[in-house]
Amino acid sequence: MPFVVTDNCIKCKYTDCVEVCPVDCFHEGPNFLVIDPDECIDCTLCEPECPANAIYAEDDVPAGQEGYVALNADLAKDWPVITTRKDPLPDAAEWDGKPDKLPHLER
Repeated sequence: MPFVVTDNCIKCKYTDCVEVCPVDCFHEGPNFLVIDPDECIDCTLCEPECPANAIYAEDDVPAGQEGYVALNADLAKDWPVITTRKDPLPDAAEWDGKPDKLPHLER
């Protein structure tokens, strides 16, 4: 069961998770990260590294965020792989914890 990046990553984009991934399954967009479900080996290393608590096992995605399973798979096809930590977005702290951020997703 792959892991999924959910709503709280949008406009935060903390990248602590990418450095612990042994298979480089993270992909980077302008203001969001996704996990390629075909590459994820379910190692669980990324989940505790996310300061925004935005990463879940596919079966544990919060209610109302199930659409992020397909969104991760779709965006991973087009976005480049990210393997090294970068600074979060400048206003990440202001966006962390705000609900319903999908309209703010930049593709």
